[in-house]
Amino acid sequence: MLRLAGVPVFLWLVLVPQADWWALGMLAFAGVSDWLDGKIARAWNQTSRLGMILDPAADRLYIFAALLGLVVRGIVPWWLMAVLVLRDVLMVLSLPVMRHYGYGTLPVNFAGKAATLCLLYSFPLLFIAGYAGMVGDVARIMGWAFALWGTAIYWWAGLLYAVQGRRLITQARRADHPSGTGEKPLPGVAATSGGDSQEGADSAQSEQTAPGRGSGPPSSGTSDKKGATSPP
Repeated sequence: MLRLAGVPVFLWLVLVPQADWWALGMLAFAGVSDWLDGKIARAWNQTSRLGMILDPAADRLYIFAALLGLVVRGIVPWWLMAVLVLRDVLMVLSLPVMRHYGYGTLPVNFAGKAATLCLLYSFPLLFIAGYAGMVGDVARIMGWAFALWGTAIYWWAGLLYAVQGRRLITQARRADHPSGTGEKPLPGVAATSGGDSQEGADSAQSEQTAPGRGSGPPSSGTSDKKGATSPP
């Protein structure tokens, strides 16, 4: 909550007084607190559904705020912000589709964390790049390196989310329509032909009376009318 409340303060520091060092300090605080609250949550088993939603939301808001400040001040071109925002827009548009099939937001993968880390490293360096001198030149090179790598990995993480979501949707569709006849095949019943068809039907009937399916008490080693032994 404290990190979320710091987003408008950070944006105000960047745009109004242009107090870059104070803004960088707040951005560093956001990064350190992001690492610290995750470590504490895992150590004390204090994870929650709300935290899983707000934590990446805070990171994205800081990325958006830093990008907006850099674009307004003319430090980075607008297309960099458009590329990153487009990826998040596509992710948001996929949420109703995932909810339609009974899934929520996908867990953050390693590529997404690496991309966020690269971008959060690049923005302070790009702010410093606005100053003249050797420090500004070095910060400009490193900042753009982190920004380009972070953008590429950011989209790669989005593609991984898309593949994972498509796989889950395919599994959900197969669960709804397991076979062409619309009936689920009974486990343990092999396909039969010719004179074995009656015996296969009797075996299927005996399996339907197994524990959890039939109404009778569970039994093991019982024989049916054909003399075959039903599975325990």
